[in-house]
Amino acid sequence: MRPIYLDCHATTPMDKRVLEAMMPFFTDYFGNASSVAHVYGWEAEAGIKQAREIIASAINAKESEIVFTSGATEADNLAIKGVAEAYFDRGKHIITVATEHKAVIEPCEYLMDLGFEVSFLPVNQDGLLDLDLLQNTMREDTILVSVMAANNEIGVLQPLAEIGKICHDRGVIFHTDGAQAIGKIPIDVQSMNIDLMSLTAHKIYGPKGIGALYIRRRNPRVKIAPQIQGGGQENKIRSGTLCTPNIVGFGKAVEVAIALMEAENLKQKQLRDYLWQEISQLEGVILNGDLEKRLPNNLNISVKNVDGSALLLALQPTVAVSSGSACTSESTKPSHVLTALGHSKSLAQASLRFGIGRFNTEEEIKKVAHATLDAVTALRKSGR
Repeated sequence: MRPIYLDCHATTPMDKRVLEAMMPFFTDYFGNASSVAHVYGWEAEAGIKQAREIIASAINAKESEIVFTSGATEADNLAIKGVAEAYFDRGKHIITVATEHKAVIEPCEYLMDLGFEVSFLPVNQDGLLDLDLLQNTMREDTILVSVMAANNEIGVLQPLAEIGKICHDRGVIFHTDGAQAIGKIPIDVQSMNIDLMSLTAHKIYGPKGIGALYIRRRNPRVKIAPQIQGGGQENKIRSGTLCTPNIVGFGKAVEVAIALMEAENLKQKQLRDYLWQEISQLEGVILNGDLEKRLPNNLNISVKNVDGSALLLALQPTVAVSSGSACTSESTKPSHVLTALGHSKSLAQASLRFGIGRFNTEEEIKKVAHATLDAVTALRKSGR
């Protein structure tokens, strides 16, 4: 039997409803949405328009404010580099957080090589950003603040509305990586004063290879310098032939996630809390991140006096989990998120990230809890 899948922060299985929505656009409605002279192009454009409307409505944005990309990584790059190029005459200071995804950190580091100054703010022990520190770090030449909505490793939810107000009061553009947040927590780009938000489909049971960037068009109208030139698609912000089936699937995934969000969150939180209740019986188990201000399906723990590699190996027959971000899972370095919380290298490497999904059952979670208890106990007895 295959192991139980609890790595839903890395990716999710596609919902069959999403696949069903996509299939006609591979075969029957296969046209290029940029082909405006005939029905095949019109059919593709109609599917894209509907998906754009669904995604915009989910975050209280306008259809024209959604720009499709290949995923959240491209959207992050477009937001950060695009703002840097468009506003460099106004300032070259950017603020972000030490626990951000590499898709934010590395573009910021790239800009530093070009002469920009980036402030990487620390977080508190619970993974939350100190808002006073954010305010005190802002300068006259600060052009962008980028803070992840929901952390991809520890699930911590940053106070978006408060951050957005601070930014707008100072005339600074606010970007958030919402890859882990869309369809899981309520998001309103208007009330939260979000100017740019990166999204992706494969974290919410949609297809891989499709994402979007929300770009505010009013109060203020945010300027973005394109990072891909070519056919002029997406209002010349992101050129390239649109992948109609993936976009349709993205829209359907968001539609289903919004409809199920309240019930799904309740179920996943109950499963998550049960898993934590069982595992926390062990001595030397540390919860990473605030217990309440986090995604309902996330549990991230560090285990003292256990070798991290041995722990993952011991659990492999029972459960598919990771010790950190899927984007850095091949690295031998400890998670930068966990070291930012103050963990030592060895403790950070002896960590488990459980991402509970839509299709997990109570029976599966009980099995994983018992397997984790047994594995940790056995490894400690063997001195590993």
